[in-house]
Amino acid sequence: MMDSVLSLVSIYGVLIVAISAYLSCLLVPIPTSLVMLSAGAFVAAGDLTAASVWVAAWGAAVLGDQTGYWIGRTGGAPLLSRLARRPARAKFLEKAERSVDRHGGIGVFFSTWLFAPLGPYVNFVAGSVGMKWLRFSLWDMAGEAIWVSGYLGLGYLFGDRIEALSSLLSSTSGFLVAGLFTIGLGVLLWRRLSSRTAPERSTS
Repeated sequence: MMDSVLSLVSIYGVLIVAISAYLSCLLVPIPTSLVMLSAGAFVAAGDLTAASVWVAAWGAAVLGDQTGYWIGRTGGAPLLSRLARRPARAKFLEKAERSVDRHGGIGVFFSTWLFAPLGPYVNFVAGSVGMKWLRFSLWDMAGEAIWVSGYLGLGYLFGDRIEALSSLLSSTSGFLVAGLFTIGLGVLLWRRLSSRTAPERSTS
């Protein structure tokens, strides 16, 4: 699978990243984490540009979540009942319902990156229970920004270990690692920007 994913990303670039990110939000079984890590590695090699990959992945993921939300909004309870017919999906659906009920928008936020397997189910549930669209969208966009930044960043830094990273990130502990990495990257960037702007402020 690793060779196939690398080949697809190298040939289709940003397009395959966007398609993968979109479909994964709709329960289509695609190795999106592997695609994102591979894209990060290609950015590091100079074959893809970071900005185009990030925007495509983030935009497609948000669009996929929006699609799931509106499917839930129009399908309502009958859709959830249909999803619950399979025992494996029923468990995820139950967790998603509990997350939305207890945490609302924050539950949406964490489902996009920290508990990513719940993401598509949370989208359906949020739409089904009538969560306000703006509330859903704001939390969703913030969460997807973390998800995209985390995976692309890891692929950029550890491109030679993509397969091992993909296995790690398929577990809950892996999502925690990715989240901590992203937060750390953000803090580092903030410090660097602060150190650069400090002299400008002192001279003004």
